[in-house]
Amino acid sequence: MNQARLIFHLDMNSFFASVEIAHDPSLKGKPVAIAGNPEERRGIIVTSSYEARAKGVKTTMPLWQAKKLCPGLIVLRPNGERYRAASKALFEILFTYTPLVQQVSIDEGYLDLTSYLKEVHPIKLAQSIQEKIVTEIKLPCSIGIAPNKFLAKMASDMKKPNGITILRKRDIGNMLWPLPIHEMHGIGKRTVEKWKKNDILTIGDLAKADHEWLLKKFGDRGIQLKERANGQDDRPVNPHAYSEYKSIGHSTTLRADTKSLPLIRATFDNLSERVHQRLRKKDMFTRGVQITIRYHDWKMITKSHKVYNPIHSKEELLSEANRLFDKAWNGEAIRLLGISTYDLLEKKYAYKQLDLFTYKEDLKQGVLDETIIQLRERFGDNIVRKGWKKQEDE
Repeated sequence: MNQARLIFHLDMNSFFASVEIAHDPSLKGKPVAIAGNPEERRGIIVTSSYEARAKGVKTTMPLWQAKKLCPGLIVLRPNGERYRAASKALFEILFTYTPLVQQVSIDEGYLDLTSYLKEVHPIKLAQSIQEKIVTEIKLPCSIGIAPNKFLAKMASDMKKPNGITILRKRDIGNMLWPLPIHEMHGIGKRTVEKWKKNDILTIGDLAKADHEWLLKKFGDRGIQLKERANGQDDRPVNPHAYSEYKSIGHSTTLRADTKSLPLIRATFDNLSERVHQRLRKKDMFTRGVQITIRYHDWKMITKSHKVYNPIHSKEELLSEANRLFDKAWNGEAIRLLGISTYDLLEKKYAYKQLDLFTYKEDLKQGVLDETIIQLRERFGDNIVRKGWKKQEDE
């Protein structure tokens, strides 16, 4: 694309804590943290205000440690409904500026404001957006301004809270390249050490890396990241991308019509595993689970449920499927069973919405799931079976 573009990346500052402060102004200027299960020492910090961060309080830190660093810390439980309402109000404001708004999480989005290029200076436009958000919903945000999405995202992280940063292609040499490689958007935590072992310590090192060497070591993704490090990113702002994946599911026709509950449970177990693997490959979580039952006479019913926190593990999917089945089944012989997921969102954004009371358990389960999947991919599906025994047809 040769046409000049004006892309904003807007990132809310300490969103959950800011929403609570807007709801209760007496909290303003005080160290506030949102934590799962604040009544118990094993609670985990979900997010915190900048006053708390100044005392060393960080996301995912155990609550006991945060209180030790900041004895006056005000700890609140997550309020999902309040945060979703604030997010909805935020994006309604953004859509008054342009229809080209791409939501990427509950508190983050891109705007294509190219149509404003000849009308107003980008800084003034960003200031007007910040002021409108503060006036209408009393929340702070940082805005990155650039000719593409990658640079805008990097810019919004450079000045917080309430920052406005312009990052032009001509500025990447002194503003972007000196940054450590772990700060580059698109470099996952699990791959940072691999980059460092190959002497890619800064974004500049990646930008200047040899093309063939990079392709050999990191594949096509390495080349794509090198292009981004050099300020190249033609991706459009897509208003529909947030809900791009409408549904992921699997169904199976049984070998014979059956009323066998053990066989039905085993079938759901297999379907849950297959759906989980597809969600994992796409790095997606789900907020909705639906089952399908087709009876021997071809009558078909569906039953669905929206979960409070996003899920994607096989165990969670199976639990929801079994619970829905117990409510839906009329006792007649079944010909087909299916599990599908809907209202999907990317894994990295799903964690923002989780009540981190279960953070440590989720982390352990994620490592276990990853290990099992790697074993199955290498040695076949039958190499690991958790609590499984063969069920015979009736």
